[in-house]
Amino acid sequence: MKIKSTFLILSTLLSLACQPQNNRQEQTNGEEEKEAQLLVDNEQETLLAMRALADEFSIEYLMGQFDPAEHPDFTLINSQHANREGMYLRKDTYEAFQKMYEAALKDSVQLIIISATRNFYSQKGIWEAKWTGQRKVEDGKDASKAFPNPKERALKILEYSSMPSTSRHHWGTDIDLNSLNNSFFEKGKGLKIYNWLLEHAAEFGFCQPYTEKDAGRPFGYNEEKWHWSYMPVSQPLTYKAVKELRDDMITGFMGSEVAAEIGVVEKYVLGINPKCK
Repeated sequence: MKIKSTFLILSTLLSLACQPQNNRQEQTNGEEEKEAQLLVDNEQETLLAMRALADEFSIEYLMGQFDPAEHPDFTLINSQHANREGMYLRKDTYEAFQKMYEAALKDSVQLIIISATRNFYSQKGIWEAKWTGQRKVEDGKDASKAFPNPKERALKILEYSSMPSTSRHHWGTDIDLNSLNNSFFEKGKGLKIYNWLLEHAAEFGFCQPYTEKDAGRPFGYNEEKWHWSYMPVSQPLTYKAVKELRDDMITGFMGSEVAAEIGVVEKYVLGINPKCK
């Protein structure tokens, strides 16, 4: 398939672009110029490969309007890797995760998937349960009563939950690991897991998209130390979102009327850790 060959090209080019440059002080001006041109060429080739791979996905795929159980690029997650049965991931993402899982076990770290692919309808269920107050938001409030203004209610839910059509979990590239509480990853076993991921996840293609907000990431969801994204596929999909996803396309669920007012594509879909773009 074309997507597989393009994926391999993109992975190779991303690896080349990220290689450290040693002994810079010993390089001659000519060597530095050659190296600079190589990086420019790699960036151009990477962009072309990313564009080609992005074109392999439909806008419906980007927005989660498919059933992963019926999609040929998806597979069930084995129970040894998850806290429950019935979750799906892209085959390429799951293969990379299994390699990461085995490497982590050698360091006495066990990575457990607690959430994986959620299509539009799964995300709609989560969103509307919070919208109506059936499911409390993170501080234990009933958002329907605490935030009667639609925009304010949406912004509260958006602290941690995506609007349907905008979630990275639609893509089959993103996983939540071990716990949905940042505090778990700040001490003891959780801190060991998080430090291992910070040190090693990139070796397997994974990146944390929702880091602490700062000048480089002023918008978007709050920090999620549990959320990791498989970049060789999620990067082209992010590129596709930049090029094709618009706020007026975010419809079909309660509260969708405020998507444009909030600027949900720019601030949330694209409001990620710059290293993951």
